[in-house]
Amino acid sequence: MSHIAVIGSGLMGSGIAQVAGLADTDVTLIDNDPRALERASATIGDSLDRFVAKGKVEEADARAARGRIASTTDMGAAAEAEIVVEAVFERLSVKQEVFERLSRICGPETVLATNTSAIPITEIAAAATHPERVVGTHFFSPVPMMRLCELVRGMQTGDEALDRARAFAESTGKTCVVVNRDVAGFATTRLICAFVNEAARLVEDGVISAEDLDTACRLGFGHPMGPLATADLTGIDVITHATGNIYEDTGDPKFFAPSLLRRMVAAGRIGRKSGEGFFGYE
Repeated sequence: MSHIAVIGSGLMGSGIAQVAGLADTDVTLIDNDPRALERASATIGDSLDRFVAKGKVEEADARAARGRIASTTDMGAAAEAEIVVEAVFERLSVKQEVFERLSRICGPETVLATNTSAIPITEIAAAATHPERVVGTHFFSPVPMMRLCELVRGMQTGDEALDRARAFAESTGKTCVVVNRDVAGFATTRLICAFVNEAARLVEDGVISAEDLDTACRLGFGHPMGPLATADLTGIDVITHATGNIYEDTGDPKFFAPSLLRRMVAAGRIGRKSGEGFFGYE
């Protein structure tokens, strides 16, 4: 893979750009907000510096990765990319608008990937003129650290699009799993949302403390991280929004976010990125 474009320069978009840059791929990072692009550049630089300090990336490789990532507010720059990865806000109407525009900008051979964690790929692809080239590439947060990419077929996703998306994700060091039917939440998001919801209910009802619940999951189930620490890492806001999308699509009550999660989001206690979630972080 020689050139990709990433639409959206938030936490996910900047992370995807970073791992692609480290994989010797030229990246065009696109956002309509110049300040967001500036923040993304700083975030990528800080992340690469931490990897260098920990001895996980050579200084020369980090410097080369920075040089491969260009940024622009012009979505037309996506025309030259082999794969375009959309990583904008998790709302169907926003994503459909992006894919409608990309269909006019990119050639029919360009793979259009969406980094959604919960919205059915078929609904996103409905806005594209070539839905067979639309595929879900659900990277996990934080992208530079998490090794999994969940590839998701929409109803019309072609084998070539899936294969090319896999080749790109694997080139960045990710292990891929394939979801063959794009139900809301796919596989991993459905599992973690149901798990976090029930864990939050147990804490909210005073059945068990957050610390003891996560300890039980680590030592009793062999999980390297408990569900509440996982929610803090992912973002309480992200988890709450994702489970809301699944509930809206399915009506299944186990996906209705507990009031504790909704109150934490309202209070700004959204996990590691805010310094406090279920647990505190310096």
